[in-house]
Amino acid sequence: MRLATYNIEWFTNLFDDNNRLLRDGEWSARHNVTRAEQADALGVVFHALDADAILIIEAPDSNGKRQTVPALEDFAESFGLRARRAVMGFMNETQQEIALLYDPDHMQARHAPMAGTGTVPRFDGTFEIDLDIDATRDQVRFSKPPLELDIETATGVSFSLIGAHLKSKAPHGARNKAHAMKLAIANRRKQLAQAIWLRARVDQHLAQARPLMLMGDLNDGPGLDEFEGLFGRSSVEIILDGEAGALFDPHARRALTSRLGAAPTSARFWIKPEKRYLQAMLDYIMVTPDLQQRGASWRIWHPLDDPACWANTTLRDALVTASDHFPVSIDLDI
Repeated sequence: MRLATYNIEWFTNLFDDNNRLLRDGEWSARHNVTRAEQADALGVVFHALDADAILIIEAPDSNGKRQTVPALEDFAESFGLRARRAVMGFMNETQQEIALLYDPDHMQARHAPMAGTGTVPRFDGTFEIDLDIDATRDQVRFSKPPLELDIETATGVSFSLIGAHLKSKAPHGARNKAHAMKLAIANRRKQLAQAIWLRARVDQHLAQARPLMLMGDLNDGPGLDEFEGLFGRSSVEIILDGEAGALFDPHARRALTSRLGAAPTSARFWIKPEKRYLQAMLDYIMVTPDLQQRGASWRIWHPLDDPACWANTTLRDALVTASDHFPVSIDLDI
């Protein structure tokens, strides 16, 4: 069975207010890419993935007019995907929902938020933590509450899945360099608080001995920026390791053990002032040991780094056109 995580840049702009896919010549939110070009490129990518379930980060918006689930199911029908059923959790106000498209013939998935216990609230609640060591507890909320699912495969294997999109560290709205630094540090504190909250939930699952998969865009990684020296650890490191045991993701472990060497990447962004691309490892699939032992095999569908993607020119071009992130998948015997 194959599961994947995929951050699709401004996927919501490809749908109208009736949750129907727009495949026309109007511009998408991606630079110099029409809605038809982006939609068709996504169709190519999803068919190549041929996944039993795809966690979609930045899924179509849910609000008073639009709905994520019908939009995703219309997308699946438009391209004849077998992953044709959609499920989501708590709505957010960012136009970037978190949802799962899955094949109902091979699995069932239901929203199953863990009830708040003690100091670990539900993901649509408020987490209290002292962010700046001033003896005052700060209140932290998720702008994009993680998606918690109970999964059962057609073969009877059950596990929990958490889909997450952590807050970006980018200092959006900065007035000058000093303000940018202040915002960046504040954003980093909030992001680390979200990671601590996520790790506390992981510990709860491990305490129950329930298999767990945590996937999504963590907007962070070991050695990714200068703030790691200030705060000690990245969000990825916090989520991977805790008192109740460790999760495993080979790309994260590789980055942790070889910070000066070549590292895998899952996203590619154009840096306009520098006239170059920045590549980063932002998208992860972390699993508990019981899932890792089921023949787990990971893959980053990077059009320039994965030989099979590079050799398939149609897929290679589609991956570049579809989004600024590339899918990450895991194959398991479940």
